[in-house]
Amino acid sequence: MSRRIFVTGGSGFVGGAVTDELIARSFDVSALVRDKPPAQQDRIHVVKGDLFDTDSLASSITGCDAVIHLVGIIMEHPKKGITFERIHVEGTKSVVDATVKAGVKRYIHMSALGTGPDTESEYHRTKHLAEQHVQASSLDWTIIRPSLIHGGNGEFMQTAAKWARGKAAPFLFMPYFGSGLFGFGGAGMLQPVYVKDVARAFVDAIDNARTIRETYPLAGPDQITWPQLHHAVAQAVVGKKRAVAPIPAWYAKLLTKVVPAPLLPFNEDQVIMSQQDNTCDLTKFKSDFGFTPGSFHTSLQSYAASL
Repeated sequence: MSRRIFVTGGSGFVGGAVTDELIARSFDVSALVRDKPPAQQDRIHVVKGDLFDTDSLASSITGCDAVIHLVGIIMEHPKKGITFERIHVEGTKSVVDATVKAGVKRYIHMSALGTGPDTESEYHRTKHLAEQHVQASSLDWTIIRPSLIHGGNGEFMQTAAKWARGKAAPFLFMPYFGSGLFGFGGAGMLQPVYVKDVARAFVDAIDNARTIRETYPLAGPDQITWPQLHHAVAQAVVGKKRAVAPIPAWYAKLLTKVVPAPLLPFNEDQVIMSQQDNTCDLTKFKSDFGFTPGSFHTSLQSYAASL
């Protein structure tokens, strides 16, 4: 008999890749969705429910072999009740408690690289609090902390492709947040990881006993700057370099204070995180998972035509 995996966030960017990987390996999938159905709905048992209804979640999880919790946000919408605290912390607590109540032991959790107790961003702070609840549970948990995730369906790469074509503001150049008065003081280093490698890691973890009660940073093998990332996207999408220029981080932060949030395509947390290195040592991951994620440039070429 095939085994069933319960996935939260199954209709999202990462969730779609994870459910595809599960189906390719002949797992049955139950996916918790709020509105948008997963792409392969005919092969997925769609569970329409509330992330915060623990009893209902427990009923849906009962009989599954593992839970993969992927739900997270990068932008808050407080008027809709969508905040980092509610989604990351309270949402995780609900899913963990429901998993325990359902009698399922295996639980795999999506966190984020850079998460920790002393971080400046609310995004990373709430991701850390979510991890603490997972670690305090009786579950056989694994926590995976990906770096910037890239792929053809990802919102960031779709936006970067529009910048490369001059079809999204600021139109004349591809922007990033830079330190210093005029933004030319640099920004954090990146180590992007391909979404299919992230999906592989989550599915591999299900039956990998070495990963139980372990936390793994996950990134690709290449450490690059924001300008290098933009140049690579432009070359892959339009076949030539595009101008890349910084927006001063201090000015971007100021905008988040005075401009209504719905009018900005970024928030203060994104500015803060862009100034921090988002890199990691892959030694532990490669040892326990047995594979090395693909390079940024090679992975980008595999889906550039779809951007």
